[in-house]
Amino acid sequence: RHHLFYYGSGNPAPWNETMRPGDNKWTMTIWGRDIDTGEAKFGYQKTPHDEWDYAGVNVMMLSEQKDKDGKLRKLLTHPDRNGIVYTLDRTNGDLISANKMDDTVNWVKQVDLKTGVPIRDPEFATRMDHKATEICPSAMGYHNQGHDSYDPEKQRFFLGINHICMDWEP
Repeated sequence: RHHLFYYGSGNPAPWNETMRPGDNKWTMTIWGRDIDTGEAKFGYQKTPHDEWDYAGVNVMMLSEQKDKDGKLRKLLTHPDRNGIVYTLDRTNGDLISANKMDDTVNWVKQVDLKTGVPIRDPEFATRMDHKATEICPSAMGYHNQGHDSYDPEKQRFFLGINHICMDWEP
């Protein structure tokens, strides 16, 4: 039996990514923590070394749905500011899916489902020697602090998204 609560941690600082090398663990992470002991049961980092202020702290939606084999699973779905909708098994943190909300999401080519690591497009990086244009989404994110809902009968999520991109010059 699982007594977990779920939340997200925010972005690293400062925004100038050259001042903070590495993945900046445990920023931008979906956490599953034991409600009785406070022990972290899992942590999945969505945007290692976040360069865009995507601050992944918004809504975590819980549902129970059947997987492709017909097995009922307890899921956590998180539409992130970075433009990706993540679904995890909420009992153990296994990554089930990570899909772009919109075809214009371009900072990432895809998320490797085996490792959970985003495969970035260097054209949309914010490094000091590069002016990136039309980075999608902007720092506001494709999904920000809006409230979402899940209809268990239709097995559909409902959410509002922004469609704003940005230029970034260090």
